[in-house]
Parts: sequence; C-alpha cells; structure tokens
Amino acid sequence: MFIDRVKVFVKSGDGGNGSVSFRREKYIPLGGPDGGDGGDGGNVVLVADVNMTTLLDFTYKKKYVAERGENGSGSKCYGKDGEDLFIKVPMGTVIKDQESGKIMADLSHSGDKFIVAKGGKGGKGNVKFATPTRQAPNFAEPGMPGEERNVVLELKLLADVGLIGFPNVGKSTILSMVSNARPKIANYHFTTLSPNLGVVAVKGIEPFVIADIPGIIEGASEGVGLGLDFLRHIERTRLLIHVVDISGIEGRDPFEDFLRINEELKKYSVKLWDRPQIVVANKSDVLQDETIFLDFKKKVEELGYKSIFKISAATNTGITEVMKEAARVLSTIPLTDLEIEEKDRYIPEEKKFTYTIRKEENVYIVEGSFVDRLLASVNINDPDGLRYFHTVLRNKGIMDELIQMGIQDGDAVRLNDFEFDFVL
Repeated sequence: MFIDRVKVFVKSGDGGNGSVSFRREKYIPLGGPDGGDGGDGGNVVLVADVNMTTLLDFTYKKKYVAERGENGSGSKCYGKDGEDLFIKVPMGTVIKDQESGKIMADLSHSGDKFIVAKGGKGGKGNVKFATPTRQAPNFAEPGMPGEERNVVLELKLLADVGLIGFPNVGKSTILSMVSNARPKIANYHFTTLSPNLGVVAVKGIEPFVIADIPGIIEGASEGVGLGLDFLRHIERTRLLIHVVDISGIEGRDPFEDFLRINEELKKYSVKLWDRPQIVVANKSDVLQDETIFLDFKKKVEELGYKSIFKISAATNTGITEVMKEAARVLSTIPLTDLEIEEKDRYIPEEKKFTYTIRKEENVYIVEGSFVDRLLASVNINDPDGLRYFHTVLRNKGIMDELIQMGIQDGDAVRLNDFEFDFVL
C-alpha cells in the first residue's frame, strides 16, 4: 500500500521543575539554598530515512510524545534532560502545520532533520533566586510546557523524470521496459492507483529516477479523479515525459489530450507547466494512418516543443532513444530543492506569556498565561516569595497599567485564586 499523506499529533517533553532545597550549614539562613534546575524536555525530531518509501507506518500510530525533563533536586543537582524522540520519514517528506496549512520543512536529502516540536525549558531552582537581600528564597520555577501540534506529513516523490498523460496511454509499460519496476499493467483506466518509481540504467547514459504518475484527467487540478493526490508527486521532477496514445483506437484526439493534460498542469502550478517536456506518441504499432502522427507532430512543434518521438512500448521500439534524450536534457537542468514561497512558509510564533486586565465591580482581575506561570513559580505564603511576586508585577508593568485604569488604594486585585489589596 502506498500512503503519501497522513496527519499526526506530536508533543515535546515538558521541562522539569526547579527544586526548592536548603543545605545544612552553620550561620547561613536555612542552611543556604541549593535547589537545582529542572532538565529540559525532549524534542520531537523528524529524520529523512533513505530506507522508507511510504508513510504507511503513520496510519497505525498517530501520536508521538517525547520524554519530559526530570525535576531538579538538592545539592544543586540538575534534573536530567528528556530524551529526544526521533521519527523516521521517507526522503521527500514535506511537513505542514495542520492549523495554518503552511510548510514547516522539506526533508529531501538522506539524514535531513527537523525539530517539529521543541522541548520545554527546565525551571530554575531556588539557588538561582538568591540575592544579598533574599538569601533564602523559598520558591523555584516550574518547567516550561512542551510544544504540541497537529502536523501533516506529505510525501512528494524524489524523481528526476515524471511520466504524465491520460490513463491507459502506456506509461506503466514504458516504466517496466526501462527499469526494474514492475507496475501492474492492464487495458483499463486507472490501472495505476499509486505512483511507481524506477531507475533508468541504459548503456551510455547517466542513470536517473523516473516516476509513473497515475493518470491525470480533466479537472485533476480541482481534485477530480486521482487529481491532487498525485499531481504533487511531479512537483520535484526536473523533466516531464508526456505520453499520448497516437493510435486513436479509443476514439480520442491525441493533440486534444495533450492540450488538456497541459491545461491541468498549468491550473495546478505554472512552474510545473513550464517544465521541459519530451512528447512521446505511443502505440505506433497499431497506428493505421501515418499522417495522424505527422499532423500531431506539426501541431506540437508549433507550440514550441522540439523533442517529439514516435514509439511502441508494447514492442519496445524507440524507447531507448527517448531515455537518451531524457538523460541529455537532465544534464542541462540543475538539481534544486522544492521551492517554498514565502506566503506558504511556516514562521513559528515566539512563545510569550501574556496577560489581560479587566474590572468587575470594584475588583481588578489579572489573568492569562503570565499569571498562571507566576503563581506556579512563587510561594506567596512566604514573605520573601511575596516580595518577589510584587517585584515581578512592577517589572512587568502590571502595577502601572492598574494605575492608568484608575485603581485606588484599597481596591482588590485578583490573580486566579489569589487576591490582595492594592497599595500605591
């Protein structure tokens, strides 16, 4: 089974909590702080593996969670960092953020790596909060939460040449003739339900990878037929071999077929439509009238196409010449990675702790992720902790904002479950 698009959930490890600990030492308040930092959470890392060819494994497991960091401990002992979680994907896998649809990374080379979810940072132990005036801090930071997101993994085949054309024009037969690939071949539409790859190794030319792309029909760029599912597999190709049925035995006009396929390519991607094409008129062994090919060749040449071949895949006639021309054209086209336009590129948002202030009757309510983290960090029942709490509120600008909102002495300020009276 060929699976080329899956959705998975990933979560990096949370950071470990900092430790509140005191050593026993004479003449030092509470023996002196010695709580160590928590360990960082593990990252979720995707790695391109040359030995994988489909995304089938991800249909059985769709949730991946990295190890969290260990908590800090006394004696300034740091918590152990969580292990990174490495997930193997096939070369050619494009990673997209499911929510925005933007591209996060393109893993097109063996060993390429991308951190799809970064582990949370470990919290600081109480030893980090000691100052000349706060010698025994009775609080520490909690670990930062890890990132979690739904991502789409999309496989775009790494082929140099793509065989395109309507169903049943002989693409699979051509592939079987020039490589060791053995696609299923029969005389009915949509024989090929998944892309097939092969390596062309003809004597006297540089080997290259060729892909038989399933039949494209009118409306493919809007998702008709196999449509968008497989159009993306020719995005990486540097050269297209456009195969048409020149025999006319199915009652279709080969030139009209040629125009329709190119129109679908243009609708899907102008860059794809603009790729070099070798035009191959197949099934010449059952061609009844030679003028059909000559008329087709003339019309195609008038559109600016120069490489036009008449072949018979069934009798293996003319195929070698086509492959030699493909190798020649490829030698003139440089290798490039998949182009990602700026509007399609995912830009991670900087992680910020935010707050909002609103007034309900005579109570000023401060809430948000900043408040949650501050209250988790500080022991407000400890005098030093409470002083640190108010210092952070001042430094963050919350006190100034409350004054601008008209707060008066004695008015209540509430942060989650903690409430205090405001004093100028």
